[in-house]
Amino acid sequence: MSGRFLLDTNIVIALFADEAIVKGNLAQVSEVFIPSFVIGELCYGARKSGRVEANLARVDELVAGITILIGDAETARRYGEVKNNLRLKGRPLPENDVWIAALALQHDLILVTRDAHFQEVKSLKTAAW
Repeated sequence: MSGRFLLDTNIVIALFADEAIVKGNLAQVSEVFIPSFVIGELCYGARKSGRVEANLARVDELVAGITILIGDAETARRYGEVKNNLRLKGRPLPENDVWIAALALQHDLILVTRDAHFQEVKSLKTAAW
């Protein structure tokens, strides 16, 4: 499988659940990234869970082994463009998802997600694993 991929939160959760399709696809790609916003969502989920320390440890292990992309001024410009385009279409997305889409567009990455609403973002390439 060719391409450079950015993982959404639901894909990382599927990876944590040992879903074969996600693990198999990840084994076939060479460039995979995770947005810092996804790490935030995972840490929030871990803190809400009944296994806080174990789940935070899984997040830490993930962070240690993958490249994390963080937002910068260009990401913010892309965010503004994406959010305004969605507003004009009357199709808002959750805030973190707008940031994730902006990062994917900025770095020309394929966003791997199970959220269909990302299809509303113009020029965003997505894959569903």
